[in-house]
Amino acid sequence: MSNSTELGSEDDAKLEALADEATSDRISGLVYWIALFYGAFGILVAMNQTFSWDVGGYVLVDNSYYYLLIAIFLPLSFLIFPARNADRYHVPIYDWVLAIICLVAAMYLSYYGGEMVEQGWDIVAPPVPTIAAAAICFLALEAVRRAGGNALFIIATMFFLFPLWTDVAPGFLWGFAKEPLELVRAHAMGFESIIGVPMRVAGNLLIGFLIFGSALVVTGGGDFFMNFASALMGRSRGGPAKVAILSSGFFGSLSGSVISNVVTTGKLTIPTMKRVGYPAVYAGAVESCASTGGALMPPVMGAVAFLMAEFLNVPYSTVMIAAVVPAVIFYIALLLQVDNYAAVNGLKGMDEADIPNLWETFKDGWYYIFSLVALVYMLVWLRLDLYAPYYAAGILIFCSIIFRKGDKRFNFAKFKELIVDSTKIISNIIAILAGVGMIVGSLAFTGVGGAFSRELLQIAGDNLYILLAMGAVTSFLLGMGMTVSACYIFLAIVLGPALIDAGLDPIASHLFILYWGMLSYITPPVALAAVAASIIAKADTMAIGMRSMRLGLINFILPFIFVLNPALILRGEWDDIIIMVSTALVAVWLMAAAFEGYLAKVGVVGWSIRIPLLVAAGCLLYPEGISKIAGVVLVAICYAIALFQRKSVTA
Repeated sequence: MSNSTELGSEDDAKLEALADEATSDRISGLVYWIALFYGAFGILVAMNQTFSWDVGGYVLVDNSYYYLLIAIFLPLSFLIFPARNADRYHVPIYDWVLAIICLVAAMYLSYYGGEMVEQGWDIVAPPVPTIAAAAICFLALEAVRRAGGNALFIIATMFFLFPLWTDVAPGFLWGFAKEPLELVRAHAMGFESIIGVPMRVAGNLLIGFLIFGSALVVTGGGDFFMNFASALMGRSRGGPAKVAILSSGFFGSLSGSVISNVVTTGKLTIPTMKRVGYPAVYAGAVESCASTGGALMPPVMGAVAFLMAEFLNVPYSTVMIAAVVPAVIFYIALLLQVDNYAAVNGLKGMDEADIPNLWETFKDGWYYIFSLVALVYMLVWLRLDLYAPYYAAGILIFCSIIFRKGDKRFNFAKFKELIVDSTKIISNIIAILAGVGMIVGSLAFTGVGGAFSRELLQIAGDNLYILLAMGAVTSFLLGMGMTVSACYIFLAIVLGPALIDAGLDPIASHLFILYWGMLSYITPPVALAAVAASIIAKADTMAIGMRSMRLGLINFILPFIFVLNPALILRGEWDDIIIMVSTALVAVWLMAAAFEGYLAKVGVVGWSIRIPLLVAAGCLLYPEGISKIAGVVLVAICYAIALFQRKSVTA
């Protein structure tokens, strides 16, 4: 596949800023060696805790372990992520000072973790731990600004300060207030805020999956999945668009980062789509949708799936299984739409010279697929949620040493790259989750989270559809200002209970929140995925965002379907599951035909057929038997009319 990206230096700079790739410019010299050795130590600490190796004769108690992770990775965020663009290429003295203060304060809290619990320092504490707690609070806010952006920083700061005045707040915002010193103690030394649910998920489960994702990238997994997708789909009509969809799905399911996905795969797929005849706007929209869907595709799905498992108190494999069918349906919808578009516009596949041989590609990288299969097997059948990613990463590295040759073989240089890359990603996650934890803490301290949930139920009354509409709008709006993880965590507390209390399936309710929070990536005015794609495609961002909404329309509909009928997420009786999944697939096929104006075995069709096809799709998706029968009848009528019209034209 051609590596021509058609990008200038200014475009590259914009993409780097969007993907936070510019921060890698600071990982050099002394910072590189600190990230390498200190990060390696942090990974060993996490593995020691996970596998109970008892290195040094003991396993840390929980809060001491979480503070130690903060002491390792939060200071690194001040060295890796710049406070301002002017510091992109160097680390100023104040960042070193902040890193040292963060290290000392977090190490102090880690050392006294047991005493902290025994003496209740989260309520009353001596001056020194109180000072350390205050330092951690303010440094966590600055870290979340650097790693998560200004919008998330503002939201986290508002919630951090909220308990100071909630006793005079109106209505359901009223809660139990705290004095300033009480507040910093509760946030830093309690179990509901900085070291609350988000940090527990990171420390207990997420780090292993982040290392596995880094191992895939460092060993060349991204190139393999791109070549594999090209070998599978490159020759078909509209092949480059299908390659973009498959490769972004593969890559995104492992990285969990929408923007990184667009930047990494889009540099190859968007120019290739344009070369075979796809308009720039359409090419950018395809990549935007495919990259957004990657964060919803198992087996990894980014940090949010692990948070969901923790909130629901279920194994991660349960969340993963539930997410499979909606994600697959979304990608099938994309593939059908680009195929129909190619049929209508006479677009061909990729140049033969750019298509790798399928067998040679598989033979060269079969162990990437094997490691993924092994990961899924250990998660679903062996229930090794804690250990599976480490074992899968080990399998991948071992195979890369044995079966790869030359500079592609995993060696010491790639080992160092793996450690540094993992350290950067973990530092980013720790920085964000420490700040997001304060949102969770404030809602817990004040009791406002439960009050907000009860208020939503009262407003909706007995109307489930109003409640879902309110939840969708709230999720979407918050998704504009927060990272997906932050948006999900907030809504899991304030909206999740309301949906569950209304009688909806818990997993379906939380997936509903996740899907609607993700949609802001392809929906104007924010549409960050479209922004990144527009730079590569050299097309209007708003136009790409609007086209992305049309291509990704199924993702606006799916959450309502599976929350009202959990059979679509494989929960329920098998006969209901088979009927629901089958009708959903047929409905997606009809929607793709209607959107692009191309009906299989008929050809190009006009709006007189396209509109009834959309109605038939809606009937099939509605969770009721008679509507499904009506949908089937309507499809038959549409086919009969379309075939008659074609016969009349050709006669």
